[in-house]
Amino acid sequence: MQKNSVSQHLLTNAGVPLTNVNFKLYPTDDFWVRDNGPIYVKDNNGNLFIQDWGFNRWGNKAEYSNCNSVPSKIATDTNIPKIDLNSVMINEGGSVEIDGNGVLMACKSSILNTNRNPGMTQQQAEAIFTKNLGVTKFIWLQGKAGLDITDMHIDGFARFANSSTIVTMDSDDLAYWQVPDGDITQLYGATGKNGAAYQFVKIPLTQYDVMTTYGKNVGRASYINYYIANNRVLVPNYNDPNDAVANEIIQRLYPDKKVVGIDCRNLFANGGMVHCVTQQQPK
Repeated sequence: MQKNSVSQHLLTNAGVPLTNVNFKLYPTDDFWVRDNGPIYVKDNNGNLFIQDWGFNRWGNKAEYSNCNSVPSKIATDTNIPKIDLNSVMINEGGSVEIDGNGVLMACKSSILNTNRNPGMTQQQAEAIFTKNLGVTKFIWLQGKAGLDITDMHIDGFARFANSSTIVTMDSDDLAYWQVPDGDITQLYGATGKNGAAYQFVKIPLTQYDVMTTYGKNVGRASYINYYIANNRVLVPNYNDPNDAVANEIIQRLYPDKKVVGIDCRNLFANGGMVHCVTQQQPK
């Protein structure tokens, strides 16, 4: 069965009208499109562009030539102008969170790392982000290189729900996630563009260790890695009692959208969740 036929079969079984879906098939080396996919931006006149940041598979840890070419192919297919940043910075989508009001949050371990951007200073990185993403304030956490293949992406444990709210975990769960103590303090003390403290919404990890459908124990898992769609929020679920707790908390954050739990037990075993395998584009 062809890949698009498999996708159509799954969507049809889920009751999704195929008239709502456009299929574009590209060869990839892996399925973590959050990190290698196009990032859409608009200029001051409202014109839409695709930014094609450099991608080297989280620091040359695996093959990436197919994945790195995806943004360029999408730009060509959709006739959207492309901004080529491949020679400017290696930057994965899961590395950065933006609050919509000029603030970027990231771990240095997944950006200012010799396996991504050797020799780049924090000041240089900030200038690149300011020029290309319009951000003017930065919340830098140290992160932890070598902990996982991503060198600690921010989107696993801290996200902006809106310009005044950060969604994260309590300190014990952040420690379980191996976020350094200094980063926990830095995160909880973060302020927005105008110096106002963020509101914090803390979502627990799973109550129990997650077991895949094939019997592998992959430890406790995070719900922070959710995906926001037009009228839905897709939340990682793990067949755990805290699924309902997390879904309810996130539902309160997005009252105009419907929360849908997505079984991520097996996906988490491969290193990511819903946000990691999605990349949004404007309507």
